[in-house]
Amino acid sequence: MSYAIMRHLRRTVILTQQIRYETTMTSVTQEDFVFKPPLTHWSKLIREAEKIVGYPTSFMNLRWLLSDEFANLAMHLRKVVGSNHPIVKTAKNFLYNEHNNLQPWGLIILLLSKAVTPETSSLQNSALAQDQRILAELTEMIRTGHYVHRGLLNIAPDDRDSSMATSMFANKIAILIGDYLLVTANGMLARLKNQDLSYLISTALRDLSEGEFFGERDNQNIPIPGKPVPFETGEFDICSDTTPLKVNNILGEPIREWTLRTMFNGGTLLGRGCQGALLLSGHGEKEQEIAYKFGCYLCLAWQASAEIQKITSDNKEHYSLVSAPVLFALHENPKLYHGLENAKSVSDIDLDKLKVEILRTNAIEQTRSLYSENANKALNYIEMFGDCESVDTIKKMIRTL
Repeated sequence: MSYAIMRHLRRTVILTQQIRYETTMTSVTQEDFVFKPPLTHWSKLIREAEKIVGYPTSFMNLRWLLSDEFANLAMHLRKVVGSNHPIVKTAKNFLYNEHNNLQPWGLIILLLSKAVTPETSSLQNSALAQDQRILAELTEMIRTGHYVHRGLLNIAPDDRDSSMATSMFANKIAILIGDYLLVTANGMLARLKNQDLSYLISTALRDLSEGEFFGERDNQNIPIPGKPVPFETGEFDICSDTTPLKVNNILGEPIREWTLRTMFNGGTLLGRGCQGALLLSGHGEKEQEIAYKFGCYLCLAWQASAEIQKITSDNKEHYSLVSAPVLFALHENPKLYHGLENAKSVSDIDLDKLKVEILRTNAIEQTRSLYSENANKALNYIEMFGDCESVDTIKKMIRTL
């Protein structure tokens, strides 16, 4: 049964490479969760890390991927092949990129849990390890469900005729898959029976939702950068309290806008996952705050790395207009913003031409500095948990990028 379902899913995404697309629809970009470190070294690091935690996180989500409910959704997914709907691209990324270029959030949470949990063979410690594994898995599931939901196409009521039937059906499948993942993750969270942990994860869910309403959007709900302002008021302050993220006087300032968007888009989720690992281990608020900031800065560093690779790639792939290189370029050359502010759809923008203009600025160098700054902060915070094999592996994963 497991093999049959996996074969069914893979056949679905393979067909996307064989069918000529007859529609030109806007789709979400995948730079949020796909990045490309040196594959040989990265794969070796992942295998070493999985040996340390004693759990193959490459297959962390097989339990839900191979369930009967998901199998039924995968059957329907084949019907939308050829529509160029984002749900097909998302499925392809998660099935074929594997752990080579997906940010291994669950593995990071398990490594951190290993670093802060004393080595004992007691039954209580075994139950703790199981709870931490569930936390890592549900964090991954929430992230996946969020990205699936972001892949919906906004079809205007006047355009909903027979020619759009496949796309509307694909939207329904995307909603069902995303809902299934989120509901399953929340059920797992409830079964942990930890009220404080449930509250922490709920604040991350709140941030994911609020992020979808921050700033201007095009007709497909794809974010548009804020109008550049001539001055900057400083960095975005990351703190571990559970109040909503501050959004005033953010748009137009590249570092602050990019940081807030990344926090909304998963930074707080990884941070709360790391904080939750310390909470389950019985650590105090000070250690939990360190874990939260480590997770946030690690997410920011990975995001900056992914965006550098995207904008400097020779491939003609779409990139996000709210990525750090774009925001830095707009701030350096505000005239570039004139071609964006009146666009009703990102698909109307000549991204290749904009990319050439971006590469003429210092945006790439500034984004590299942004990556280095956040990576160094993540390293400083993880070093506060001592010197052990798990911490050393996390440090290697950060430095590999």
